[in-house]
Amino acid sequence: MPPEPHEEIRVASFRDLDATTLYAILKLRVDVFVVEQKCPYPELDGRDDEPGTRHVWLARGDEILAYLRILDQHGTERIGRVVTAPAARKGGYASRLMAHALAVIGDRPSTLEAQAHLTGFYGRFGYVEAGPGYLEDGIPHVPMRRP
Repeated sequence: MPPEPHEEIRVASFRDLDATTLYAILKLRVDVFVVEQKCPYPELDGRDDEPGTRHVWLARGDEILAYLRILDQHGTERIGRVVTAPAARKGGYASRLMAHALAVIGDRPSTLEAQAHLTGFYGRFGYVEAGPGYLEDGIPHVPMRRP
């Protein structure tokens, strides 16, 4: 029996993503954000291919376990699209990705828009609430920043 593929964190610009990986990332995002969370919105928002955008994912072989993207917003990094595959939840993958993303960002300030029930999760990484909460697609969100 062949050994099970190991888990590895990968980082790439849009240009450096191969078609198979890009498809798997986009499928995971749509499966969770649009289908599971029942939010019919334009998941493909035109920002994935912007210069400076980094795609960060944790893979086991060709399987995407978790993903996030980092956008360059004129000197502030913006973390978004943080998602874990349903079968991989509770495995600590989102925490591993956040820690890696912060290593990529370094000492630059960063922001994110957290689903309200996840503010404690992001707080563990130094994020603090940065404004009033709001509803997006029926889900309470809170803007957060990390100086």
